[in-house]
Amino acid sequence: FKSIPSGVGSKGSIRLNTSELDEVLVRGVSWAIDHGYGTSDDADVCEESGQMANADPNKVSDRARKRGAPQLGSLGSGNHFLEVQKVAEIHDEKAAEAMGIEKGSVTILIHCGSRGFGHQVCSDYLRISEQAQKKYDIHLADRELACVPNKSEEGESYRAAMFAALNFAWSNRQMISHWTRKSFERVFKQSESDLDMKLVYDVAHNIAKVEKHKIDGKLKSVVVHRKGATRAFPANMDDVPTKYRDLGQPVLVPGSMGTGSWILLGQENSMNITFGSTAHGAGRMMSRSKARRNFTESEVKKSLSDKGIFLKSLTRDGTVEETPQAYKDVDAVVNVSHELGIATKVAKLVPIGVIKG
Repeated sequence: FKSIPSGVGSKGSIRLNTSELDEVLVRGVSWAIDHGYGTSDDADVCEESGQMANADPNKVSDRARKRGAPQLGSLGSGNHFLEVQKVAEIHDEKAAEAMGIEKGSVTILIHCGSRGFGHQVCSDYLRISEQAQKKYDIHLADRELACVPNKSEEGESYRAAMFAALNFAWSNRQMISHWTRKSFERVFKQSESDLDMKLVYDVAHNIAKVEKHKIDGKLKSVVVHRKGATRAFPANMDDVPTKYRDLGQPVLVPGSMGTGSWILLGQENSMNITFGSTAHGAGRMMSRSKARRNFTESEVKKSLSDKGIFLKSLTRDGTVEETPQAYKDVDAVVNVSHELGIATKVAKLVPIGVIKG
């Protein structure tokens, strides 16, 4: 909790100038590893090896840079978390062995992204898109929506800026992973290698990527926008890391801080019915404002404590907004994916300790 900054507006412990930040936006995890945050083994098990091609810092506003630069290496707030977990169930022994997971072992799950940097990129291009719609004679019924043609100047610029945010997010998680390992080393007085703290997988979410998919029997290049979703590619695809290519891509599905999370394995049917995608998490069934009205901080902490779960959170709102009752049943969500052959169960993880902003 002391090693990893968290909370609204939290700032990381490093400071980058403009050229250094640009390097992060282009190189992603590679930048972090070259600066001592992890090893090349980590990059090998990141989606896109932790470095999205065609990212262009020149398509990012000064406002986004100013918001992002001080936040690199921080967890943030909202539904972002760092959770210490125990492996409660194994459903696929072969896959679990490949991932280095055993029943009863301890894992760490980190959920965070590109912080205020990515939020500002989105805000900037929403405004640009709203203005450009007139030029392209686009009329949408919902004023909350905005779009531009994929291959327009605005569309290309947005994608390049979004990919820069993706690289920021990978670097951010990599740095947090490094500090987590160092924290465990200090507490247990063993090295991270002795503790076997290897990265299982880093999967992106809430992004749009150009991929090839079959539509009406024909292979086409399409933009797959995974909002509230994550990739779930099956075995024998080039985009799946070599370590998992014979099995399929690991998929991480967080639940809530009082229930559990799942590791799944992407399956062939995901390419047939969901464009190689599945749920990114359990999903909310109660708004944050309703959660604040209906629960108190002490109630949430007691319910977690009764289950043997230790919570550290900077704010009352950060606690009550993320009460387990605000989320759908993650087991039910995962069962749908499993039964449809989109992504199948490997292991269930239950929380021991939770850090939230």
